[in-house]
Amino acid sequence: MTAGHPTDLDAALRLVEDGALVAIPPDYAGVAMAATRALIRRGIRNLRLVCVPQSGLQADLLIGAGVVAEIETAAVTLGEYGLAPRFTAAIREQRIRIKDATCPAIHAGLQASEKGAPFTAMRGLIGSDLIKVRPDWRVIDNPFGSGDDPVALIPAIRPDVALFHAPMADRNGNVWVGKRRELVTMAHASATSVVTVERLYDGDLLADDTLAAGTLPALYVGRVAIVPEGTRPIRFGARPNDGPHLAEYAELAATDAGFATYLARELAR
Repeated sequence: MTAGHPTDLDAALRLVEDGALVAIPPDYAGVAMAATRALIRRGIRNLRLVCVPQSGLQADLLIGAGVVAEIETAAVTLGEYGLAPRFTAAIREQRIRIKDATCPAIHAGLQASEKGAPFTAMRGLIGSDLIKVRPDWRVIDNPFGSGDDPVALIPAIRPDVALFHAPMADRNGNVWVGKRRELVTMAHASATSVVTVERLYDGDLLADDTLAAGTLPALYVGRVAIVPEGTRPIRFGARPNDGPHLAEYAELAATDAGFATYLARELAR
């Protein structure tokens, strides 16, 4: 199957290998939940997650399933449904490594990679305690300044794979993401992308003047899989969160046994 062209989900996910650095989006941008469950079924291990810039159920599920070795994120939370219980337990028990970050710092690191730069500079981190726990972030004097003007240097973040869900793709492997520009940044910054989509577009997305501006070219897409409702139970477009599902997850995942019950049920579907 030619890179980027639609294929089945398991074949698409072969690009995600053990130990890969995987970029995942926030809940509002298109979370590939069907792909997440498929990776857990496959028994993948030691993933390093980059949340762009935060995550919820997706990261919590992967952590609870023993898939994650490291996570870089500004937050992992279930929002109105409470704490992310498996993430919280893993941090308390020191079962995964965490690279604590901020939303702007993660976006800045990805944008540096997008541009082919080894690092970028920003001021918003100056004075933050995060500098103390991120030895890979460095503070220098602005080389173009004339006085005391510190800036923080953020290394480029280059994921192996960007994994997300989008509304549609065409047969050429172009993917329409609409207004979700963070998905474009993720794909540009990453070595490749695996994208699940709601449907196949009958035509060339880049040839349509209305759709082209919101289209990620196939150049940045490694594999596409057609997976209708691939974000469930997470919201997507006009489709809201499955509130009862998330509330039940929060309750079950509060314990190891409850999480095991939930995971077994979901993977069997």
